[in-house]
Amino acid sequence: MNAAGPEAGAVLVDKPAGPTSFAVVQRLRRLLRIKKIGHAGTLDPFASGLLILCLGRPATRHIDSFMAGRKTYEAVIQLGQETTTLDPEGPVTAVKPVPKLTEAALTVLLQDFVGPQMQAPPAYSAAKHQGKPLYDYARQGIIIKKEAKQIEIYSLELTQYVEETARLFCTVSCSRGTYIRVLAADIGAKIGCGGHLTALRRTRSGGFTVEEAVDGSLLFADDRKAAHAVLRQKMLTVEQALSKSASA
Repeated sequence: MNAAGPEAGAVLVDKPAGPTSFAVVQRLRRLLRIKKIGHAGTLDPFASGLLILCLGRPATRHIDSFMAGRKTYEAVIQLGQETTTLDPEGPVTAVKPVPKLTEAALTVLLQDFVGPQMQAPPAYSAAKHQGKPLYDYARQGIIIKKEAKQIEIYSLELTQYVEETARLFCTVSCSRGTYIRVLAADIGAKIGCGGHLTALRRTRSGGFTVEEAVDGSLLFADDRKAAHAVLRQKMLTVEQALSKSASA
């Protein structure tokens, strides 16, 4: 461990779909008995993949540095259906026929979304308005439109298109602050049938990869002793985490 002591460092967790990011933080607090824990980048409950957990004040003060690098996601977009939340957590608001599509045509179409661009946070997001997250307003039927900010899609690659289910599978490399839900809805709009993000997995954030992460399902298993041991074994010192972040 580093000079800051055994309670300072970072742990990479492969969050399963289902729990909130906050639930993972709460679980780590109980397992490691460390009160000060924060995460460098939220994942929605339906999403899975890499969460960077910062343990202790010497680590949490570097959260911005840990969040700064480009992100890589594996995304699944359901074409022909729009939802209130732009993801599977909201009710379907529109169903439209999906045109005949080929992987070759979709590959070309996706390139239109690559590059610097302006993107506004969706109504159902954790972006703040007057100190409250936008989803608090949206759940009361109040839609707050925030100013668009510049983001960048570095690459957007089609991995598969399943015509029978109208599901588009792709890999996205993007800057911090990019909402893949908004990208999914924009892709559906460009095709003309609408769409929403139905699954998401974060595989990389800066110099951190999901292959290095602790299996998040272990954190919620009954064997707390085993989970504690794995977390301690996999914990990075603050210096190691900063070095990985700088190497991205």
